[in-house]
Amino acid sequence: MANWIWGLPLVLLITGSGMFFFLFSRFLPFRHLPHSIAVLTGRHDQSGDPGLISHFQALSVALAATIGMGNIAGVAIAISVGGPGAIFWMWMSAILGMATKYFTCTLAVMYRGRDSEGVLQGGPMYVIVEGLGKKWKPLAIWFCVAGMAGCLPVFNANQLTQAVRDILLIPAGVEDLKTASFIIGLILMSITAAVIFGGLKRISHVVTMVVPFMVIIYVIAVLGIILINVEDVPKYFTLIFTDAFSANFFKGDAMFGGALGGLILLGVRRAAFSNEAGLGTAPMAHGAAKTSEPVHEGLVAMLGPVIDTLIVCTMTALAILMTGVWQSTESNGVTLTANAFESAYPGFGGYILLLCILSFGGSSLISYSYFGKKCFSFLFGVKRSWVYNAVYVATILMGAVSSLGLILNFIDFSFAMMAIPTVTSALILSPKVIKTSKEYFQRQRAEEQQSI
Repeated sequence: MANWIWGLPLVLLITGSGMFFFLFSRFLPFRHLPHSIAVLTGRHDQSGDPGLISHFQALSVALAATIGMGNIAGVAIAISVGGPGAIFWMWMSAILGMATKYFTCTLAVMYRGRDSEGVLQGGPMYVIVEGLGKKWKPLAIWFCVAGMAGCLPVFNANQLTQAVRDILLIPAGVEDLKTASFIIGLILMSITAAVIFGGLKRISHVVTMVVPFMVIIYVIAVLGIILINVEDVPKYFTLIFTDAFSANFFKGDAMFGGALGGLILLGVRRAAFSNEAGLGTAPMAHGAAKTSEPVHEGLVAMLGPVIDTLIVCTMTALAILMTGVWQSTESNGVTLTANAFESAYPGFGGYILLLCILSFGGSSLISYSYFGKKCFSFLFGVKRSWVYNAVYVATILMGAVSSLGLILNFIDFSFAMMAIPTVTSALILSPKVIKTSKEYFQRQRAEEQQSI
């Protein structure tokens, strides 16, 4: 089911809608990208704006979910199956994803609703009910059911466990890996539970501290790998572009009549897992931001794919390609990235990556709980949301001891089910976003002229 739905149906839906948003907006949000930085810093905030968290905290929660194992393990999986050309199609998907995030996250503030406790909330389910009307509620329920499944921590727990085993335990001579995986799962359960039962504010405070730290450490480490192999940078950038259309290294199933179709599909699929554009989790984070201007949150959300895919994923790809481990080993997932770090920094490279993985994966474990709980609360009420948290924590152990293939298919299918209602509602309401955007930027121009 995962392979079928991530064939023609989701490629048309995600890339087609991204292209539509990109062209329909006439590049309006892209022309104001510098303004998004100013909004992020809080320069345009107004005291008394409705919401729960700041723009920076909202972006941190969204990035904590996306700058996670998708950037370390997901990129490695893309290269091991598709070769360097997969990265080009991840870039293309990310650029279209910027437009998708602008529309979906602007809508998340335009059509906020109240939960069972009367607290203002945002997300695709509220966009559907408040923007399209009560008769569309089955579509909102569809999203929430898919969201509760897609936001389970099984992939992050699996790859965190694999990283600890391969980088720390196996070199140390630990032989009983099944028991080790079980113990790692229990530790991850305990840490996650300590944070997520504190609610959104505790989650946002934790990830606001962790996300900048983990990005800086990771970027510095990969920049070191790039500098060590700096003469190879033009070679591999060229290979990414040429292989994107030749698919010489593609090992997956052919799609749309050939290997190139399969490569494009792989790039779209892994980019969706990396930057989340169109899936619906980012609108839930940005819908909680303190703002009365929907456009503000759309502009801030656009920065997500830039940071996540165009910067962090590219750096992971260069580390894997320039060290040659993508051709010299049979490793996959997080282990392939670990091999790249160890190749560049013999003796301690794996430990640097392990530190990054613990930060990346840990923040993802924490952030996804908020999204899944929000879906559960929409269906069953906030007072019962502890039930989802309990299930969420329990499935960490399941992910720690399960196979990667099974987990990837489960998450891919669930994400596809989330994308359908998210993108459908955004397409229907897209004229509202354009109208709101034009009015906002007209006001901005008028204010600038008055100040002059």
